Amino acid sequence: MDEIVRQAMAKWPNVPHCFGWLRLDARGGWRMRDERAQHLDLPGERIAHPALLAFIERNYAHDDQGRWYFQNGPQRVYVDLELTPYIARTRPAADGQVQLVFHTGEDAGQVDAAWLDENGRLYIQAGEKTGGVDDRDMSQLLPALQADGRADDEALLRWMEGEDGIAVHFVQGERSVAVQRLRSEELAQRFGFIALPRQP
Repeated sequence: MDEIVRQAMAKWPNVPHCFGWLRLDARGGWRMRDERAQHLDLPGERIAHPALLAFIERNYAHDDQGRWYFQNGPQRVYVDLELTPYIARTRPAADGQVQLVFHTGEDAGQVDAAWLDENGRLYIQAGEKTGGVDDRDMSQLLPALQADGRADDEALLRWMEGEDGIAVHFVQGERSVAVQRLRSEELAQRFGFIALPRQP
C-alpha cells in the first residue's frame, strides 16, 4: 500500500466506504460505474489511464469478510467482481514457454492448483492468489492441459462432461498439477470472496 494512502487513512479514519462504483471485469479490466451504469446494471467505462490503473493495483486488498477493495486515500472503494479477485493472462517467456501473470502485473510463478469449470474456463492458484484465466488466453494454454499425459482435446472434453477414467493435469515446464472440476456458481464459496459487496 502506498505511504500517502496510509497517511490519509490515519488523518481521516472515518470516511464512509464506497460500494458499487468500481468493477473488475472477467478479463482483468477495471471499470468505473456511475449511477446510470449501476441502475441499468451496465459494466461501466473501462479505466485506461496508466497512472490510475497502477495506483488502484498497488492499493488493492481484501477485508476479513472476503470483500475486495481499492484503498483510495482514506476511502475504501469496494470492488464488484465479475469473475474472481485476480485475472490471469499469458505472456511469452524468454525460453519459449508460456508464463502467467495476474492483471495487477505480478508474475504468477508456479501454479499450485488448477480447476476447469463447465464452460472450459481455467482457474489457477499460485501462492496465495487465485484467479480465472482471461478467456482470450485459453487457446495458448490448451497444450498445457494434458489428459492422460498428452494434449488430447477429445479426452479433455469427455473429462469435462464427467468421465472419471481420465486424469487431467496442468503442465508447466517440469511441474504438473492435477486439474479439478469446478462449477462456475461455486467460485465465490470455493475461493472465499464476496462478488458483490454492498453496504450493510
